[in-house]
Amino acid sequence: MLRSQSKAAWLGTALLTASAVAYSTAGFFTRLIDLDAWTILFWRGLFAGLFLAGFIALQERRRLGKAIREIGIEGLLVGLCSALATVCFLNAMRLTSVADVMVIGATGPFLTAALAWLLIGEREDLVTLMASLVALLGVAVMAGGALPEGRLLGDLLAFVMTALMALVMVLIRRKRGVSMLPAVCLSTFLCAAIVVPWARPLAAGGHDLFLLALFGSTQFGLGLLLLTLGMRLVSAPRAALINALDTPLAPLWVWLAFGEVPAGATIVGGLIVMAAVVGDVGLKQLKERPREQPSVVRCTVKPMLDDAIRRPSTALDEVR
Repeated sequence: MLRSQSKAAWLGTALLTASAVAYSTAGFFTRLIDLDAWTILFWRGLFAGLFLAGFIALQERRRLGKAIREIGIEGLLVGLCSALATVCFLNAMRLTSVADVMVIGATGPFLTAALAWLLIGEREDLVTLMASLVALLGVAVMAGGALPEGRLLGDLLAFVMTALMALVMVLIRRKRGVSMLPAVCLSTFLCAAIVVPWARPLAAGGHDLFLLALFGSTQFGLGLLLLTLGMRLVSAPRAALINALDTPLAPLWVWLAFGEVPAGATIVGGLIVMAAVVGDVGLKQLKERPREQPSVVRCTVKPMLDDAIRRPSTALDEVR
């Protein structure tokens, strides 16, 4: 059982890391698309919803109606909270400094740990909590001297965004025996519906629509897909910690694509965040290794991934 738990944790870590990489490309796409933020959010949400709806329909087929019903009240809350978090994030970026939003967002693992303990009784170990603290310090270094530029309302919205995403992670973890992909698909369409009054969808030309389709599917849709699958295999606080990787990765893609060299503090802080995540994964592996018995059974990831996508009845039950 310990060996199965370890394999599930590694798969979950890989999925969440890939999700963070997908999310980190947001800055890259927004540099390419010359439209206002509300219009970008509308098309991104719509294309992400279509991407996820297509995946769910292909995966579930005749079970589609049942899969939607299975998400329950928790699924509806996930969809609503995720959509509201996106809107709060956009307005926080407008009303306060980027540095404030980054640092407040980096408190996510601690808020997630508190909610996981209160709502589902899931306690995180000291290694992940300490790694989360190191990651928070790394984000603070990246923010540098820009912190005093913040404003109260924007900071409050950034905190609400962080709390909502923490709740989303805990709710997905709570219903890890059920696929919550229909719930995150709902959130993308809700996000598009919320921003309609301020968006100008017809302002997007053919080239913009192509880029928006890539933005919605590969950054938002794929990011949500991988996050939802990974959350069922890894504790909520640890998932929030791995999700923090998108903060140091975001300036990397902009640097490579547009030649915008990051500041020294951004590089140092980003390395600290990455070291925190790598350290958490490495220390967890060291802790688990002495307990595992040698085995000649080959690790097969595909069956476990299939379980994570469908209804997990084997590996995920062992992780509970």
